[in-house]
Amino acid sequence: MNSPTVPCIGVLGMGSYLPRATRTNADVAAAVGVTPQWITERTGVHTRHVAAPGEAASDLAAAAVRAAVAAAGIDIDQLDVLVAATSTPDELGPSTACRIQALTGARNAVALDVSAACAGWLFAARVAHDWLRGSSGARYAAVVGVEAYSKFIDPTDRGTAVLFADGAAAAVLGPVADNRGFTDFRLGSDGTGAHHVLIPAGGSRAPASAATLGGGKHFIHMDGRAVRDFIVEIFPLLVSECLVRNRLRPADIDAFITHQPNPVLLRGLGERIGIPSERLVIVGDEVGNIGAASAPYALATAAARGLLPTGGRILLAVFGAGVTWGSALLTWTGAPSIRIAPTRSRRTAAPPARTPAA
Repeated sequence: MNSPTVPCIGVLGMGSYLPRATRTNADVAAAVGVTPQWITERTGVHTRHVAAPGEAASDLAAAAVRAAVAAAGIDIDQLDVLVAATSTPDELGPSTACRIQALTGARNAVALDVSAACAGWLFAARVAHDWLRGSSGARYAAVVGVEAYSKFIDPTDRGTAVLFADGAAAAVLGPVADNRGFTDFRLGSDGTGAHHVLIPAGGSRAPASAATLGGGKHFIHMDGRAVRDFIVEIFPLLVSECLVRNRLRPADIDAFITHQPNPVLLRGLGERIGIPSERLVIVGDEVGNIGAASAPYALATAAARGLLPTGGRILLAVFGAGVTWGSALLTWTGAPSIRIAPTRSRRTAAPPARTPAA
C-alpha cells in the first residue's frame, strides 16, 4: 500500500506519432521473395510506417511527447524528467533524450535514455515512476518509446523486413488519486541471450569499417527461432506470475497491453493462456513491430478507442532483446490520448536490395 506521504504515480496523458510513408505487404514481399499472403498468414502485419530519409528517432519521439503533454493538459516547461527508450538512437552519443528535449523545448527536464530493446518503455516508466515518488521537487515525467528500425533493416532479409517498422508513443506520468497508477513492477534480464537480436557493428566492439559495412553488420540480425522460443516461454510466464502475485484471474484484467512482436503469435499465445480475445490489445497488424514504442502505442491506441475504463485494471507485459522482460499493473485514470496524424498518406516501396556500403 502506498504511504500517504508518497504520491501514487499514473498516466496523465498519452501521445503517439507514426511517420507519413507506409510500406505494405505487397511492397515488402517482392524484395524478400515471398507473397503478400505469406506475410499476412505468418505475421498478421499488414502495414508498416517508415521514417523519411531526414527523419530520426528524436523527431518521431518529439512529436509523441508534444502530443502526450497536450493530452495531459500541462505545459512542456512543467516536465521535470524526460526518459527515452530506444534501440535506434540518433547517434551513439549524446542521448536521444537530449535531442528530444531540444526539439520539444522541455528545458526544465532531466533527460536520459534507457536501453532495454522492446521492453524499454516499461523500464523507462519504472525509472520515471521511482524518480517522481522519491523526489521532493519533481512532479511530471515524459516517458517515450521510439524506434526508427527502417534505418537498420536489410530489405532483403525476410526475418526482419516483414516485421520491423518505425513509430513513437509517449506517456506523461504524474501524481494520481490513491489506489490508481502503477503497481507491482517486475523487471528482468538475461544477458546470455544478447546474441539473438542485435546490430553487430557500430559500437566499441566492432567500430564501423569497410569490412563491417560490406558485411551488412550495421543491419539488425535476428535468430528468429530463438526469439520465438523466448516469447513463447516468457509471455505466459509474465502474465501468470503477475496474476498469481496479485491474486487475480484473467477475467479481472480489463486490458492486456504487451509488446507487439508478431500479431499471429501473440493471438495464439493469448488464447492458450486464457486471455479473453477482446481484452488483448493488438496493434501490430496496423504498424508492425515498433520495438520500445510497441507497448505504449498499444496503450495509447486502447485509450483513444475507449477500451480502458476509468478505474480499470491493466496488465502490461513486455519482452525484448538483451534479453529483457517486465510486467506491471496499471489502474487507469481515464487519461486522454492524442495521435499526431501524418499530413497525408504516402506509400513507399521497399528499397532495392543493397548493402550498407552501397
